[in-house]
Amino acid sequence: MILAYYQTMRYISFFLLTLLAIDANTQDVSWTQTAFGNEKRRSASISGGDLDNDGDMDVVIANGRHWPDQNEVYLNEGDGTFLTQYWIDSASTTYAAELGDLDGDGDLDMVVGNDKALNHLFMNDGAGKFSYAGTFGFKKSNTRNIILSDINTDGFPDIIVVNRFYKNEICLNNGKGQFNEVIPFGIDGEATLDIIVYDIDNDGDNDLIAANRNDQLNAIYFNEDMRFVKRKEIGSEARDTRSIAIADLNNDGYMDIISGNIRSKNTIAFGDESLSYQLEKEFTKLKSRTFAIEVGDIDNDGDMDIVAGNGRGINMCYLNTGDGTAYDAIQISKKKLDTYDIQIVDLNHDGLLDIVTANSDGLNLLFLQNPD
Repeated sequence: MILAYYQTMRYISFFLLTLLAIDANTQDVSWTQTAFGNEKRRSASISGGDLDNDGDMDVVIANGRHWPDQNEVYLNEGDGTFLTQYWIDSASTTYAAELGDLDGDGDLDMVVGNDKALNHLFMNDGAGKFSYAGTFGFKKSNTRNIILSDINTDGFPDIIVVNRFYKNEICLNNGKGQFNEVIPFGIDGEATLDIIVYDIDNDGDNDLIAANRNDQLNAIYFNEDMRFVKRKEIGSEARDTRSIAIADLNNDGYMDIISGNIRSKNTIAFGDESLSYQLEKEFTKLKSRTFAIEVGDIDNDGDMDIVAGNGRGINMCYLNTGDGTAYDAIQISKKKLDTYDIQIVDLNHDGLLDIVTANSDGLNLLFLQNPD
């Protein structure tokens, strides 16, 4: 659901109950797997930030999806333990809970995206306590993702709402944390599950890159004075994409688009001067069931690698060998998981990127990268 290098960074620290160490001989990359929390939930996303302004990173976990559940806040005690935990509002069918300073008061507020229900706003009192602040967006939608980004560059974070089978939405912030102006975009019946916000054509405004399912091609929506009508499809075939990321994998100065797919191999559509995105490379040997895709320089060799969170499968890391076309595949998890979200971040400030996963019907997990 979110790329850490050009969207809001999410930092997460949790109870660290060491379960196992996974050794990956390839490129000397290995992880120690730890769990946080002690309940198996239907978690769909994880977001983090300093909710109580005490200098450490706290956590919001979105739970439910199609089945109503309560979202959770964990407050960091400062030593990596989370003794303070509380629920947010009543049970909801939540797919995403994202953090940002919506009203400009210096603390992180929360937007919650729900399936077949109204989407909700919560305002932070500065101490990590949230109060309900109303709804945003269309009354009827199948929200699958939420992205906070200043799409119109007025200095206030706006909400991009990703809806499956309904028009996607841009909810513009009036500077006070109110989102009364809603701009729909997308084609009728578009089954969007993820969106990247990025100036893909380098013209000074933010464009939108949509990941689509249900035999629909992924697409770029170009920003033309906040009208997102100009649409360009990506690649040559529909791949049932659940997650999308961008990075310059081959270091040629153009952003490439990485697609995490189900029922087909994961792919890279390479960028070029004309933004054609017709040169594609499959980087998995078998058909995938990838729910989350992220990028980062995992092995600290100066190029971008790919991390895939899979449904009913082993989570994988694909180490870029240098030119963006060949990858060494290594396992992250030892057992099969049902991973819906992945975040990549250096949690322990050791200069190595760690991996956090939100899992359905299982414990949420953290993979701390081991030093050489």
